[in-house]
Amino acid sequence: MDAIVRGDSDCSMIGKTIILPSSHTGGPRYRVQNYQDAMAICRWAGYLDLFLTFTCNPKWPEINEMLRLIGQESDDNRVDIICRVFQIKLFQLMQDLKKNQPFGKIIACLYTIEFQKRGLPHGHILLFLHPTLKSPSTDHIDRIIAAEIPDLEVDPYGYNAVKNFMMHGPCGELNPHCPCMRQGKCTKHFPKKFNDRTTFDSDGFPIYRRRNTGTQVKKNGANLDNRYVVPYNRDLLVKYDAHINVELCNYSRSVKYLFKYVHKGSDRATATIESTNTGAENDEIKKYLDCRYISATEACWRIFKFDIHYRKPAVERLPFHLEGQNTIIFEEEKRAESVISRPDIEKTKFTEWFEANKRYDDARELTYSDFPTRWVWNAKDKTWNRRQSGKAVGRIYFAHPASGERFYMRMLLNFVKGSTSYESIRTINGVEYKNYRDACYALGLLDDDKEWNDCLAEAALWATENELRHLFVTILIYCQVSDSSKFWKNNCEILSEDITSLQRKRFQLKNLQLTEKQVEAYTLFEIETILLKMGKSLKDIDGMPLPDSALLRNVGNRMVNEELDYDKEELKILHDKSFALLNDCQKSAYDAIITSVENEQGRLFFINGHGGTGKTFLWNTIISKLRSQSKIVLPIATSGIAALLLPNGRTAHSRFHIPLDVTVESTCEIKQGTQLAELLNRTSLIIWDEAPMANKLCFEALDKTLRDILRVRYENSFDKPFGGLTVVCGGDFRQILPVIPKGTRADIVDAALNSFYLWPFFIIYELKQNMRLCNGKVSDYEAEQIATFDKWLLQVGNGSFYDDINKELIKLPYDVCMKSSNDPIGSIVEAVYPSLLQNYSDPTYLKERAILTPKNDMVHELNHRIMKMIPGEGRTYFSSDNVCKASVNTNDKELLYPTEFLNSLTFPGIPNHDIHLKVGTPVMLLRNLNQTEGLCNGTRLIVRHLGNWSVSANIMSGKNIDSRVTIPRIIMSPNDSKWPFKLTRRQLPLAP
Repeated sequence: MDAIVRGDSDCSMIGKTIILPSSHTGGPRYRVQNYQDAMAICRWAGYLDLFLTFTCNPKWPEINEMLRLIGQESDDNRVDIICRVFQIKLFQLMQDLKKNQPFGKIIACLYTIEFQKRGLPHGHILLFLHPTLKSPSTDHIDRIIAAEIPDLEVDPYGYNAVKNFMMHGPCGELNPHCPCMRQGKCTKHFPKKFNDRTTFDSDGFPIYRRRNTGTQVKKNGANLDNRYVVPYNRDLLVKYDAHINVELCNYSRSVKYLFKYVHKGSDRATATIESTNTGAENDEIKKYLDCRYISATEACWRIFKFDIHYRKPAVERLPFHLEGQNTIIFEEEKRAESVISRPDIEKTKFTEWFEANKRYDDARELTYSDFPTRWVWNAKDKTWNRRQSGKAVGRIYFAHPASGERFYMRMLLNFVKGSTSYESIRTINGVEYKNYRDACYALGLLDDDKEWNDCLAEAALWATENELRHLFVTILIYCQVSDSSKFWKNNCEILSEDITSLQRKRFQLKNLQLTEKQVEAYTLFEIETILLKMGKSLKDIDGMPLPDSALLRNVGNRMVNEELDYDKEELKILHDKSFALLNDCQKSAYDAIITSVENEQGRLFFINGHGGTGKTFLWNTIISKLRSQSKIVLPIATSGIAALLLPNGRTAHSRFHIPLDVTVESTCEIKQGTQLAELLNRTSLIIWDEAPMANKLCFEALDKTLRDILRVRYENSFDKPFGGLTVVCGGDFRQILPVIPKGTRADIVDAALNSFYLWPFFIIYELKQNMRLCNGKVSDYEAEQIATFDKWLLQVGNGSFYDDINKELIKLPYDVCMKSSNDPIGSIVEAVYPSLLQNYSDPTYLKERAILTPKNDMVHELNHRIMKMIPGEGRTYFSSDNVCKASVNTNDKELLYPTEFLNSLTFPGIPNHDIHLKVGTPVMLLRNLNQTEGLCNGTRLIVRHLGNWSVSANIMSGKNIDSRVTIPRIIMSPNDSKWPFKLTRRQLPLAP
């Protein structure tokens, strides 16, 4: 329209020329669009499961028969026949995969066709299995994928098929000149190692079963065994009589491999392109004609118009545009007036989405990207019609971050529902923002240091100054503040409002006045105190000013002072009461431990007992005894929740700075001369609760560190277990052992505490009496019920109560089962949370109840159901997701991994992209934010206030019960991602 107003009627002077559109097969835009379609299916279907490579067999009988009929048996140039037969076989293979389901039910599939230099086509196929088939067991993998040579006598067809199509090489020493050899090694890593069972390596890749059966085949004069077998599916291999490689795959890099030409470009012939004009335009046609290599087979495939890329379900590409800026395609010889006069030229998929939302109530339930799941675009009439059949996945066209408002509009279109105008897209919570960027910021979709300032300013409306300082420290540690100095200066005033009154109380001077510099110094001192309790310091944070060193010197060793700052008389009274209640087993352990501490014998103890036998009670009795004598005890636990049950308890990793990724060579990050080193030198006892949950490497790291640190206290500490310190571990090996991802039973046992090299030095005490039956607070009937359940639970834990030992099935008692119903989830919720609407805000009611599930998906379904039952609108918090720049070697990460794809990813221990909360609902903390304040991974809280950038909540249990805390959004990354990049997610570390 601007051109018309200016009087420009020559279309050759308007717009820009399109050289190679995305519909042009093999062009750059074609490759990018197909790649992004594949990523849209990944977003919809989740992790991909299987990767197949199907290669054409030029000796198929159908090909030979056709060549014989036309009298050209020895002619290799009839690529048309090869293409047609391969296309028929490929179609039949896809039908088999979808209908006969040799791998199980498939919900999505993709393939792309490539052509070898010698001309043979091959297909790369990706399969997405039904959610119930995710994470298959090793037994299931062995049933669908084999990597061994079949026995010729038992399976001659399988033997011959593997011999002809699935043997790699020979390479290596058998054939150093094999094409796969680079610098004396096979690039495909053959020969593999023999393996008696299928396992997974540290990166999650499967290591298939390759037993040393002695079976061999002869290929090119060399005898090859199972180490040279390419993984395959036996039934498919025999039926199609061709190379079909099958690989288990949970990595998106396979999607990237499908469309590797996005980076690599298409196959090319040897050519040189030179330009002396560095500012010359990129001529895609010249590059295509001069450099693109197309084999005769590929040319024939194109002529027949066979699919080069296939995907199911279909992907609906959704254009979008700013107001009045929709794209119009026209021929340059046309006049502008004739282009403008086209009927319905102003109608687009995007604007008609507005109209559909205006006309239909149910249309307003969907975002633009989800719209094609229920609606179909009629290109002829330019309208959206209700979908009657089939499935489709929507994908909004990509917009680069440098495109400004288009980028932010696209981001919003993945979240806003029912928009009827451009203004409604940028209206958030009833507020219309002046641009799309501001609307994205209001939804929390952007990374910006401004958020941290807004978070503190918002929290200042309800939080105390002490709470604000804790919030400030949390942001400093967990939120990757880019300019800490500026962040401090912007918020110094609200952090120091109570400093003068604090110092008046401390010095007992009612009229004390402090200068601005003194106020800042004391504020920094308070912040440093909080940081030190968390094992950090302002020295570790670039840009932050340091507190007055004189103030810190006056305080001394904060860690030692904290461990000695107890009411000894009160502890003595507590000890005497507890000691009188110890049973015989507990007293035996108590006496041995106290004797070892008092005589500095440095013995090692393990207190073995199942739940309810009084391990925590014993810990508390020992701790109160020693602390009442001014001795230092360090109670720790493997998990944060267990640590909260111990007086001044910490997690083992936090207290001793054990590396998260612990290895055989690891030691604790503790240096001689530090406050923590001094604390350890003055420690009398270490108590480690839930010890069987920790990897033995954690104990090894602590042992090596204590032998070094305690050499100033004990002679020959290097020769003493744990440097000569008395250490008590406790737990139950029937409960959770160390988690070894993809590990076998043998791997788990090897990582357990009783495989620790110091285990023979441990003195073991058994606790067998259930203390819950002896506290006098339960009736005889209840005691009998508890005893029966306790006995049954022990039998399950001991493995002696199998109903079917081969299938490892147990029969549940009738009284712990619910009757089946048409609404099982509703029945469970009603049974566990009776009268929920009357009690949902009662902390006592909530902390006495919980529903445990083995899968996170069921957790989300239950929480969604319960959240809908609780009155109130609540608030949805969206995360800001990005790919860590250091984890990818490309500048096209925005193109390869669209924002909506990152938003769809879920990881264990990481909050989802969207979290819906309501005031009064319980939530669980997913990070160890501040253990001294009771904020551990697993802490349960009750939401009291929903802010824009943070949540205020009360702690439900532990020594900090009812304490009010403020939880901001923090930056988190999964430890073990299945994707070829590292995700950074800025979100509240909470799970409903």
